[in-house]
Amino acid sequence: MTDLATLPTTRDEDWRYADAAALEASDANTLTDWTEIAVPAGESRAESRDVTGIERIRVRIGKGGRFELSAVNAAPDYARLECEVTLEDGAHFEFGGVTIGGGSETREFVTRCIHGEPNATSNQVVRAVHWGKAVGNFLGRIEVVRDAQKTDAAQNFRAILLEKGASANTKPELEIFADDVKCAHGAAIGALDQSAGFYMAARGIPLEIARKLQVQAFIADAFENIEDGELGEKLLERALSVLEGAQL
Repeated sequence: MTDLATLPTTRDEDWRYADAAALEASDANTLTDWTEIAVPAGESRAESRDVTGIERIRVRIGKGGRFELSAVNAAPDYARLECEVTLEDGAHFEFGGVTIGGGSETREFVTRCIHGEPNATSNQVVRAVHWGKAVGNFLGRIEVVRDAQKTDAAQNFRAILLEKGASANTKPELEIFADDVKCAHGAAIGALDQSAGFYMAARGIPLEIARKLQVQAFIADAFENIEDGELGEKLLERALSVLEGAQL
């Protein structure tokens, strides 16, 4: 069997919004390899990513453990961060991600959060800001098995499109087999709020700076729940550095 036979395509549900041409040109090993991470019971671990290509992470969080993953996807080519997380009793998963940029690139996050035991919690916040003909994607799946009572899971995706040619796609999924759970998802895609920008401009703030402040507040949401505040600031600065090429 050739490598091409193992390559995913946009016919695969988890890759439906991906860049088809980029997939065809990719190395099959890059698309099928996983980085394995184990968080021992009662311990905490935090990781961050500046996404530049295709990366797949598989995580298991032990009883009472906590795993934080934060990421900025501002790559100049097709880039995707995929994370599959399994939570044991009382574990917590926190994900904060931003896709941002222009050009004609596709940037995406794909998550699968498996609540395999009771009392676990998860929270995912993704923000997208794009212009030109760029695309920002978030595919988020939450699975709650039959015995995973007292699960509390949430995911939230919002996108701002600064130009008409940009686009965003989201596909939230909930698969719940337990009956004593709290699961929620929300999604919104739109343009920058012009009235808020004009409000600040009327009070002496130049319009371009006002719009940049709006974007800053918007993407800062993704890192609000990161326990390491310094790391959150660095990620925010990384995302904002890309705005220099945007038409604000």
